[in-house]
Amino acid sequence: MTKICDLPRDLAEEVLSRLPVTSPRALRFTCKKWNTLSKCRSFTKKQIGREQAEAKKKKQEKAFQAIMTMNYKVYLMSVNLDGIHKDDDNVQSSIKQKGKLISLNGADQIDISKVYHCHGLLLCITNDINSRLMVLNPYCGQARWIEPRDSYCRDSYALGYEMKNNVNRSYKILRCVNDFKDMSEMSIEPRTRICEFEIYNFDSHSWKSKTVKVTPNDWDIFYGCSGVSVKGNTYWFVQERIPPLEEIPIDVIDELREAPSFLICFDFTTEKFGSRLPLPFPCLRNDTVTLSSVGEEKLAVLYHRWDSMYTKIWISNKIDQPNALSWSELFLNMGKMRPLEMRSATFFVDEEKKLAVVFDKGKSVYNPTCNTAYIVGEDGYSKQVDLGESVDKYLFPRVYSYVPSCEQI
Repeated sequence: MTKICDLPRDLAEEVLSRLPVTSPRALRFTCKKWNTLSKCRSFTKKQIGREQAEAKKKKQEKAFQAIMTMNYKVYLMSVNLDGIHKDDDNVQSSIKQKGKLISLNGADQIDISKVYHCHGLLLCITNDINSRLMVLNPYCGQARWIEPRDSYCRDSYALGYEMKNNVNRSYKILRCVNDFKDMSEMSIEPRTRICEFEIYNFDSHSWKSKTVKVTPNDWDIFYGCSGVSVKGNTYWFVQERIPPLEEIPIDVIDELREAPSFLICFDFTTEKFGSRLPLPFPCLRNDTVTLSSVGEEKLAVLYHRWDSMYTKIWISNKIDQPNALSWSELFLNMGKMRPLEMRSATFFVDEEKKLAVVFDKGKSVYNPTCNTAYIVGEDGYSKQVDLGESVDKYLFPRVYSYVPSCEQI
């Protein structure tokens, strides 16, 4: 008797590519033959193409997927903002959890502290004393563990790529350390700043050090502030560095509240940081500024003033060159919001519907136990979606737009 696993390869590919994109794990665990088939580039392209065509056929193209880190786990979320203005019943169901992504060979005990996203690939940082790096293509079910040469408490990372021959992407990881070395409390020696930049190349499977000129008047990439990838390059919000508090004269401390702030871009092709890029507003040191991508060609920036709590969002014009950035007019004035976490608030926008979704905690500032999504629009429109309890009041949900990719790692 012929079994379904014995189908010819082309027929099996045609049948199995009709399964939902969210079903790869069940498919791969059926048999070794299907596991191998599901990881082939031709199969993944066909399945993703079918899913996108079906969505358009059902007029669901406005529903999209997102990656969310919450309670040290990584989830695939579905976001559909259609009709939420007309029916409040649609609000709570507009953001749904579709599945937990981190489950490698049944290893569900892996805790993830941070995720960096680029073109369907995820760079995951484990929540260990000595953090480990894992690059994951959740759709293809592929993972690669990468050993850092050194580890500090305040490492920052970015995932990007260089285009080769305008066809192939050569992926790289940037690791940044810009911190003071831990010293004994009894030491009378001045603190030593550690400033290191390293790049991991997927093609050579190796790290190399990069020399970057950093002076006392240069900028800082804030620890915990994730960059945003656009066209394979990463953008950060940064501010000019200030000296340690004990070194600042008392009469100039107030002047530092309004600090020069800007964006900086790391170009993964030239492997260099570019010049300072403008923001569409001035800001204070305690204000919240966070970035998001709009498709593959634009940036969005959210500005939340710490004292008045007024919140606004701008969207950039199309980015043609990594170090050429300009802003369009104000996209959305969100009015007052609860105080947002300076380094952890994340968001995305629906440019056509003039809506923004901000991920943070519940309204209680002093007991923030509930993970919450705030859907905000024009004319004072504001709704909340309960995402469940938080295991730690200092642990905030983070979200990134996600499109499945057949990139091999």
